[in-house]
Amino acid sequence: MTALILPAPLHRRIDATAQALLEAPGLPAIDFSQPPGEPALIPADSISWRIFRNPASLFIGGVAAVILELAEPRVRSGVWEHSSFRAEPVRRLQRTGLAAMVTVYGARSVAERMIAGVVRMHDKVTGNTPSGAAYRANDQDLLDWVQATASFGFTEAYSRYVRPLSAEERDHAFAEGVPASRLYGAVGAPTSDAEWQAMLESMRDRLEPSPIVFEFLAIMRDAPALPAPLRPVQRLLLRAAVEMTPGWVRDRLRLTARHGLRPWEKPAIRLIGRASDRIMLRASPAVQASLRLGLPADYLYR
Repeated sequence: MTALILPAPLHRRIDATAQALLEAPGLPAIDFSQPPGEPALIPADSISWRIFRNPASLFIGGVAAVILELAEPRVRSGVWEHSSFRAEPVRRLQRTGLAAMVTVYGARSVAERMIAGVVRMHDKVTGNTPSGAAYRANDQDLLDWVQATASFGFTEAYSRYVRPLSAEERDHAFAEGVPASRLYGAVGAPTSDAEWQAMLESMRDRLEPSPIVFEFLAIMRDAPALPAPLRPVQRLLLRAAVEMTPGWVRDRLRLTARHGLRPWEKPAIRLIGRASDRIMLRASPAVQASLRLGLPADYLYR
């Protein structure tokens, strides 16, 4: 695979847009090119470094992960009652996206500081669900579920819509998340696809429908996460996320065929995913992290 060469004006515009998403007001300034030579939590030759360079599959996988998280009542209450998602969905997406980039590409010391801050913030998040169940954001079983859904979402989206991953690559993707998961406190998060499947099966009695799932999808459909000309693509990516949510979970949440992809849209999503995998943006965390380690800018695109 080689990087896709775009016309210079278009490349500059996309590069500037991507950089702006990670440098929005209120977000901490992260320089992925510093400090020189310091490794990340995940090595550069990992499958994760290749998965996370793709913005299309990250969007799809992130939405699918949130759908699964909102199906768990304690996670749902924690997210919906203690975050700014409903008021500032784009800002919340930017913070979440930056955290994911730091976890994968950031220097180890930077990632450890960021995760420690998130853990401290989660310590303050407590409450009760509408049915009266108590929760703490740092409860291990909730942390395990959140980490598991993220690993599944990003891995499955890349495999389904960009390039099919082998069973070994899927297992590597889960295992590579272990160092970060342990720092978050998710010491029971799955380390292989088989462990994920077992965890998913164990959740059959815990996942439940909620109007909040549909509210989330409505917010994501209209939020200006992408520039206005790409808003139809955003809605297509949203339906792709529903499509890849495990079938029995879709049924449980009452997500019907109309919420997923139409037959003709599936090839379009794969075309978008594969094209996105070849666009090398100089300002992207993937490229800047490669340069930090003394690797060529196009290291992940060779």
